Amino acid sequence: MRSRRISGFLTVCVAAFALTASPVANAEASAPVRYSGVLANGATWTARVPQPWNGSLVLFSHGFRIGPENPAADAPNEETAEALLRRGFALAGSSYARPGWALDTAVNDQLATVDALGTHVGKPRQVIAFGQSMGGLVSALLAERGRPIDGVVSTCGLVAGGLNLNNHQLDGTYALAELLLPGQQIQLTGFTTFDEANATVAALTAAVRQAQTTPAGRARIALAAALMNMPIWSTGDKPPARDDWSAQQQAQYEGLIATLPFVVPARVTINAVAGGDSSWNAGVDYRSLAHRSGRSTQVSTLYRQAGLDLAEDLDRLTRNATIKPDFDAVRWLSATSVPRGRLAAPQLTLHTLSDTLAPVEFEGQYAGKVRRAHSASLLRQAYVSRVGHCAFTPAEHVAGVLAVQDRIRTGTWGNSTHPQRLQQLAQSLGLGPAAFVAYQPEPFVNDRVH
Repeated sequence: MRSRRISGFLTVCVAAFALTASPVANAEASAPVRYSGVLANGATWTARVPQPWNGSLVLFSHGFRIGPENPAADAPNEETAEALLRRGFALAGSSYARPGWALDTAVNDQLATVDALGTHVGKPRQVIAFGQSMGGLVSALLAERGRPIDGVVSTCGLVAGGLNLNNHQLDGTYALAELLLPGQQIQLTGFTTFDEANATVAALTAAVRQAQTTPAGRARIALAAALMNMPIWSTGDKPPARDDWSAQQQAQYEGLIATLPFVVPARVTINAVAGGDSSWNAGVDYRSLAHRSGRSTQVSTLYRQAGLDLAEDLDRLTRNATIKPDFDAVRWLSATSVPRGRLAAPQLTLHTLSDTLAPVEFEGQYAGKVRRAHSASLLRQAYVSRVGHCAFTPAEHVAGVLAVQDRIRTGTWGNSTHPQRLQQLAQSLGLGPAAFVAYQPEPFVNDRVH
């Protein structure tokens, strides 16, 4: 039963939050005033209000955390916080009720934080929700709430939703196990302990390292990486050449080695709160997935060079795909962790081109959902040419917030989110480098939740 799996966790709606808080002024009279408090479900919140305050509040939603430490955060980093405070923005954010996958309370925790701060400083003139990674998903869900949210910046967000997150990771790990460890019983779903997850990480990592030593192994790694939307750029200032298949595959290999030790254990916490494992591949046609991938030419070239039959491997993946989900977990994630795309506030998403944890392909899937929900006029998406998950500079963060603030003020996007305009704005801030570029994501091939 889910109630036993999440023993000790409280789920409380925003109306039930009780709060305590006290401001602690800094020694300097002009310094921001700090506030903090505790919500009824145990979530903490923190805030800083500059003197003077422009009336705008940036509500920060932090990302996924593994481990017991779960402090409240009001900004992605101190440099961005200071830059926003100097421009008159107040900052606030909650811890959520627990670390890990906290989507059942996070949205209400954030809204309760706005209310809590308002009891001390009054109602903000405008609220801009600003999230990163899992918090980017939280902010996307806040965009569907509307008031008191006036605008949203979602950075490196898991905007394809929790179900697609789990399934795209399963497609990659399943292909690795099936093609590199044939006949071995490798646990891929249903993790309940970190020991189980770490055993799978150890087996897959060893297999990937060994496979990287042969042309056949490298081709199969490229296929699994493509099914997992693993980037083909891992180092340097620009991606490999379009036909440098070897360099692209090396980047995919490095991405898998770095990412598996995080994404597989993370499933333990998601499963615990969801009441089971929501991922599945029964009935999936892996030939169709591979052909839709933006890496299809790379994969087919490496297979041909290695003397392997790609169609045979894809048929094998399809034939042996029998993993079914726990339907209670599917329902839980669908209810708490999947955006519907029905925006009630303008939203700007920011994504780096090479992100191993939140593939940039998520953005195309999300845009399609927003378009089908007839909310496309409210959504703009911008891209930064850089390697890394949430690897944005303070200039890029602040430029995103200012672009959304301008959209709130004018009621129109105009050219404010054009990459050249964002780049000019970011460079004008005196906050360091920026790298906004025009970009169109490749298809997200694992979309089983439309």
